[in-house]
Amino acid sequence: MSTEILIIDDNADIRVILDELISEAGYKTRLAANYNQALTEIDKKLPDVAIIDVKLDKGDNDGIELLNHIKSKNKDIPVIIISGHANIEMAINSLKSGAFEFIQKPFDKDRLLNFISRAIENYNLKKENKKLQNKLFHTFEIIGKSQNINSIKDQIQKLSTSESRVFISGPTGSGKELVARKIHKNSKRSKGPFVILNGALLDAKKYELELFGEEKTDGSISYGALEKSSGGVLLIDEVTEIPLETQSKILRVMIDQKFKRINGNHDIRVDVRIICSSTKDINFEIENGNFREDLFHRFNVFSINLDPLNKRIEDIPLLTDYFLKNMCDNYNIKPFNIKNNNYLLNYNWPGNVRELRNLIERIVILSRGSDENKILNIIKESLTKDEEDIFSIDNSLSVPLREARENFEKEYLTTQLKKFGGNISKTAKFVGMERSALHRKLKQLGVKDLN
Repeated sequence: MSTEILIIDDNADIRVILDELISEAGYKTRLAANYNQALTEIDKKLPDVAIIDVKLDKGDNDGIELLNHIKSKNKDIPVIIISGHANIEMAINSLKSGAFEFIQKPFDKDRLLNFISRAIENYNLKKENKKLQNKLFHTFEIIGKSQNINSIKDQIQKLSTSESRVFISGPTGSGKELVARKIHKNSKRSKGPFVILNGALLDAKKYELELFGEEKTDGSISYGALEKSSGGVLLIDEVTEIPLETQSKILRVMIDQKFKRINGNHDIRVDVRIICSSTKDINFEIENGNFREDLFHRFNVFSINLDPLNKRIEDIPLLTDYFLKNMCDNYNIKPFNIKNNNYLLNYNWPGNVRELRNLIERIVILSRGSDENKILNIIKESLTKDEEDIFSIDNSLSVPLREARENFEKEYLTTQLKKFGGNISKTAKFVGMERSALHRKLKQLGVKDLN
């Protein structure tokens, strides 16, 4: 779809000149000769860029009123104000009202076309930022009641009034990006963009291009992640993958709060909150010379660590129910539950929360909640047992009955304890034992308290 420019001017000659100039440059145009026509055109369909004469037929500043009307509908649409009676105060007032540029009649044609080109790039950049902000996650909820998750929720709350840089560590699929998004959503920058730069997915030669952008020989600009995230948050995922040479340049940006685009001559000021994440042991990477210690200290003003899912077993039932509800809503399927499934609690979850979410989506699509046996079969087929578990099962066939029974009781009671988050009273009630008797049995079997 071609870019559309709305031209608003009460001078017919100016409208013709602008129409011909802009059409020849390859843009689509619409015209309005007065204030009321302009209102009609704006309300009918918002343009990609508007060019407005500051003085039309209703008063000295009716062009500014139209500017405000456009901004009330979409604040990102760039508006270029033109005037034949310009003064410094008028120019300042129009820019304060949100004008992208101010240009005086008679105007230089090349200068005006340059303004239009920059305005379109600016608008497209903002649209791209919104897409980036909304993709990947349907929700910003962090689900769980484990000590680790409760601590993280508390940390996020404390960070809501801060501009501090944050370093998030945790295994793949544990929810690092979700934590970063929650920090962004709760912060003063929540209306700004949320941009992700994944260090693990980039070609080593493209890091600086992706970060800083480029000024091309044809005069166009390729914006980097630092500019795309201006006024918002930049998440540098897998930050340890960034080459040392680029790390030194990032450190300089952190110190000076400015940078130059590739092939650029002018400094670009930085207004961005940086959050970094990594699956690797950052201290190990520093010790082995793969990551700059001084840069890490700049990033690590506030640290958050996400435990793997197999260390927060009590979160699994909550996450399962949450994903089930969401998936059933997404696929328009009648809600259902997975009842007392110990496979989910005993599995090691190498892919963490992401793996659990993918399994639940698979269950919802394939079973549609129709049959508990079908659900169980999907889970069994999806989750391969650890070698240690398989070895344990094989060995149970070669031991005396008493030992096999003890092994079963130990595994059974450990599973039930995990299911109830280590709560002895709830576990005792479920298995049909007195609380004191369960305590004695656990001690006899050598099962440690999970709390």
